[in-house]
Amino acid sequence: MPERTAFLSFLQERWPVFLDQAAGSSSDGSNAEASRSLSFSGPALLPFDHADIRVYIDNLFVEGNLQAVQHPSTNDFSETWFRVGLQMDAEHRHAHRLERLLEQANSQLPEEAAGHADWLRFSRVWAELAALNLEVRTGDERLESIQTRVDESFSNWLASRYAGLANLPPVPPVMLHHLPRLLARELREPDAGKVALLVLDGLALDQWVVIRHELTEQRPGLHMQEDAVFAWIPTVTSVSRQAIFAGRPPLYFPDHLYTTDREPVLWKQFWAREGIDSKQVAFSKGLGQSGLDAVAKLAERPGIRVLGLVVDTVDKIMHGMTLGTAGMHNQARQWAAGGYLAELLDLLLQNGYQVFLTSDHGNIEAHGCGRPAEGVIADVRGERVRIYPDETLRRRMSERFPSAWQWPSAGLPDDCQALLAPNRSAFVREGERVVCHGGACIEEVIVPLVRIAGAGP
Repeated sequence: MPERTAFLSFLQERWPVFLDQAAGSSSDGSNAEASRSLSFSGPALLPFDHADIRVYIDNLFVEGNLQAVQHPSTNDFSETWFRVGLQMDAEHRHAHRLERLLEQANSQLPEEAAGHADWLRFSRVWAELAALNLEVRTGDERLESIQTRVDESFSNWLASRYAGLANLPPVPPVMLHHLPRLLARELREPDAGKVALLVLDGLALDQWVVIRHELTEQRPGLHMQEDAVFAWIPTVTSVSRQAIFAGRPPLYFPDHLYTTDREPVLWKQFWAREGIDSKQVAFSKGLGQSGLDAVAKLAERPGIRVLGLVVDTVDKIMHGMTLGTAGMHNQARQWAAGGYLAELLDLLLQNGYQVFLTSDHGNIEAHGCGRPAEGVIADVRGERVRIYPDETLRRRMSERFPSAWQWPSAGLPDDCQALLAPNRSAFVREGERVVCHGGACIEEVIVPLVRIAGAGP
């Protein structure tokens, strides 16, 4: 199937037809196209209950690729496998989905020898599980056990495989600095129009699950093709977000590694190398609460072909968060429900842009392991990472925190020696809990990549 999003939309609108037939209200689906105004051509009735198909459909609902629907016969289907695709009472639906996601997380957890694609696929299951667990708040001990295994396995995998990711082909993208190459390829297509890269600073994959739900409620016609990519480690804005707009690893911008002031310049330099005139390239940041009028002026400006945008609301929420990851989800949901993001997407799509949404890093809830007393010797004094100008200084501080990770400098300038806080801890007072980023947990490192299109097959 050349269009995954279109195929999922095709399945989504055929699902109620199948339910009608299962309930006995339609014998063959022959009148379904007219009665339900189906958008996609093809047979109205699909054999979702075929033994070879059912397991895939079940997984698509569990993983959030297909959405449960309302149906008059919901109560009659409460004891069938159909219930996974029905909007039953929330408690029943959540309990069933949580069980299935726990099963998938257990069975799909990649081994150390797995490829990067295995971790990208798993990260989406893990994000769905994390988001659902925070919504129902079961306190299920199985999730904590799986989390320990995920952290150990992912750390081991990063130690042996992460350094090679930067050298992989940029299409399909694997790391954030590959994304401009993806956009450049889109612009080389014969019927190319305009492209927009929308970076939601600090958005974790499980928080995208929450925002996606709100977007789906507000704009049911949106088509979202979801993938994931690896951020740069250390997962701090000045390192990972600059890599996005530079289209290069951090090694290539050592003189301004710890500031984002040069992002507009890096963005235009990348497109100049691709043969795109600077007058056709635009950039704006500090978005999320206001600024839509300014974006509209950029998007509507004649001649603009490439637009780079930074929405920093989620990152601001995170740095002011005192209620943990659950509070992050609630705040992200409230922001998305306010409609700013939906209106921004409307603006871009109506002006003919192909929209790609991503994040520069995620975040986790961490507990304090102690604050280093290091004066000014660290270039970056983050809660999950400390960065030193040379190996000697880093080694000296690691003696005080022997469990901390002396992160290899592959892809980073030589004077970027990162010391990552161990496990799910942070360099803050012992006993303190914070939502932060900078380390190498899966929620910080693997971020969403979503291609968004408007309504229509």
